[in-house]
Amino acid sequence: MIVAMLETASEDQIQNVTDHLMRMGFAVHRTTGARQSVLAAVGKRIDFDIRDLEVLPGVEKVHRISAPYKLVGRQFHPHNSVIRLAKDVEVGGTQVIVMAGPCSVESREQLFQAAEHVAKAGAKVLRGGAFKPRSSPYTFQGLGLEALKLLREAADAHGLLVISEVMEISQIDQMMQYVDIFQVGARNMQNFNLLRELGKVRKPVLMKRGIAATIEEMLLSAEYIMSGGNYDVILCERGIRTFETYTRNTLDISAIPIVHKLSHLPITSDPSHGTGLRDKVEPMACASVAAGADALLIEVHPDPDHALSDGAQSLFPQQFADLMSKLRMIAPAVGRTI
Repeated sequence: MIVAMLETASEDQIQNVTDHLMRMGFAVHRTTGARQSVLAAVGKRIDFDIRDLEVLPGVEKVHRISAPYKLVGRQFHPHNSVIRLAKDVEVGGTQVIVMAGPCSVESREQLFQAAEHVAKAGAKVLRGGAFKPRSSPYTFQGLGLEALKLLREAADAHGLLVISEVMEISQIDQMMQYVDIFQVGARNMQNFNLLRELGKVRKPVLMKRGIAATIEEMLLSAEYIMSGGNYDVILCERGIRTFETYTRNTLDISAIPIVHKLSHLPITSDPSHGTGLRDKVEPMACASVAAGADALLIEVHPDPDHALSDGAQSLFPQQFADLMSKLRMIAPAVGRTI
């Protein structure tokens, strides 16, 4: 249920409505826009009359919500959310933010080379896996804490922010001092216990769509994080599994405008995992920006042919630089910058 307050509603009136909703058994989330405050009441109770709320002082209108996701939807937050990562870096604004780096941190030399290249080309965020969820238990699983320290050091040296994947609840505290954005991978999109804990964290969370998840399921997973109080959620389309076998996954570019219609949250595109093929990353990245992606997540490696993970989908540094040049030409056509 959404309770829209009058523009003239006082803080006492807003608090009175909030207390009334809580006595009814709802959890209440408040958002304040340019004109008015909006209260989202989340709960299972259905036996109430909205007129009891509409007569309260300061209330303009009460709406029942039929969509299963309440906080993620545009009824709660009609305008696009802008997630501030740093003073001059925002996801969801006019600038398309590029997050780039190797699939996994392999060594100090490899990471610092990658960080230098992506920063020079215009990326704002350094990506890199410290804990790697791999399909086979015999493949490279990441360097753990050592990788987190290297990510922070390399990012600071080149004026970048850090995004890295969190795989389980026990890693959250360990990662807090090293990362600027927690990444939830496709395999963990429905790890609801992890999502609940990330709802208590006051750092942005980028959550990837599951490999066979519907758009609604992705939005419901984001609802878990937001219901815990963390509203800094960034969605990510990273490709879904279909009957097609030529590419690693099928990058669902149509999900980008659909998500923008249904939700106020920004959405990232990951053309690297979305295709699994180096030569397909560039056209899919360009198409994603044209479709309205707020950010891109791209794998870049100084020597992809010898990468310990996902080398086939990682760009060479020069390829990444060339891609950034093309994106700078495409972005203005859709009212964005790079």
